[in-house]
Amino acid sequence: MQHGKTLALATTVIAVTFIVIGCTQRPVREGAGAGYAVDATWPKPLPNNWILGQVAGIAVDARDHVWLIHRPKTLIDEEKGAALNPPRAKCCAAAPPVIEFDAVGNLLRAWGGPGQGYEWPENEHGIYVDGQGNVWVGGNDPKDHQLIKFTPDGKFLMQIGRAGQTGGSNSATLLGRPAHLEIDAKANELYIADGYANKRVIVLDAASGVYKRHWGAYGKVPSDDKLPMYNPQSPQFANPVHCVRLSNDNLVYVCDRANNRVQVFQKDGTFLKQFVFEEKSLGSGSSFDLVFSGDADQKYFYLADGTNDQVLTVERGSGRVVGSFGRPGRYAGQFLVLHNIGIDSKGNLYTAEVGSGKRAQKFRPVN
Repeated sequence: MQHGKTLALATTVIAVTFIVIGCTQRPVREGAGAGYAVDATWPKPLPNNWILGQVAGIAVDARDHVWLIHRPKTLIDEEKGAALNPPRAKCCAAAPPVIEFDAVGNLLRAWGGPGQGYEWPENEHGIYVDGQGNVWVGGNDPKDHQLIKFTPDGKFLMQIGRAGQTGGSNSATLLGRPAHLEIDAKANELYIADGYANKRVIVLDAASGVYKRHWGAYGKVPSDDKLPMYNPQSPQFANPVHCVRLSNDNLVYVCDRANNRVQVFQKDGTFLKQFVFEEKSLGSGSSFDLVFSGDADQKYFYLADGTNDQVLTVERGSGRVVGSFGRPGRYAGQFLVLHNIGIDSKGNLYTAEVGSGKRAQKFRPVN
C-alpha cells in the first residue's frame, strides 16, 4: 500500500514537505531482580510469502503495538527467490518496509515505499510513532537528509529536510542523514539525532518544522572537523549521533555511538554528564540506542550495544551497569548487529538487527 497526496509546504528556516516461550536463554539478573527471556514465538510468520531485510528501526506505540522499518533492498537472491524473474524458489518476496505488529506478534498493517509528494529514503533507518499514532521514518544513505511523517495507514503528511541537500552541523535549514527522533508532546518539539553526516542534536517545532535550537557534544557549538573515533573524551560527537531519548524528568539522552558513550543534557542543551560503555569497543561502537524502564522514576535504561551484541541494564542515575543479556549469534536470544530497542508498558523489550541478523525479537521480563 502506498500513499502520498499532500503538497509540499515551506517554513522560513527548514525545508518541509510536509507465551509459549521457546529457546530461552538463562535469564541474567538486573538491579530490579528481573532478567529477560526471549519469546521465540514473536512475531508470528509473515503472510504473502514475505521476508524481512535488515531491520533498521523499531518503536512501540501507546497501544503496545510494535512498529518496525526494514530494508527490502538488503535481501540477497537466496532470500527473495520467489520475486526473481524467473523465480528461482518458492520463497520469498520482500515485505513492505513499514510493518505493525500487536503484542502477541500478529501482523496488523504493512505499507511504505516511494510515492507521490515525498522522497522515500534510499536506505531505511529509524522509526518513531508519536502521541497521535502518526509514524515518522528516515534513512541513512548519503543522500537521505529527510524525515517523513505518515498516518498509521501510510498516508503522507509531512516531510522535513530534502533528499540530496545538506548544509553541515550548524545549518538551520537542512538535516544531515538523521538517525533518530523523539517528540516532546508538552512542548510540541521534535528532537532529532542528526546524525550520520551532521554531529548534533537539533530541535524543531513538531508541527511546522521551524528551527528552534541545536547543540553538539557537551552542549557546545558542533564542528564537522574530522577527529578520531572511539574517544569517550572527544570534544565533539562522532558519526553517527545515533539516538535521542527524553526521560520523564525532562532530560535528553544522546547516543554518541562510535565514541562509546551516552551524554545527558537539559532540554536547552546544557550538558550534565556522560556515561561510557565498553570503552575498548571499536567497529561501530557500543551506544546504539536506549529505552527507559517503565517505573515512574525510570530507575534504569536498557542500552543496545550493537558491536558486542548485548543489552545492558544501566542504573540511570549513576551509569552503573547492573545486568546484561545477549551475545553474537543466530540462535533465538542472540544478536547479529543489534541496532535498536523498544519497550512496552509491561516491560517487554523489542530488538531490531541489521547486518546479516535481519530480524526483530521480543524479550519478556522474568522475576
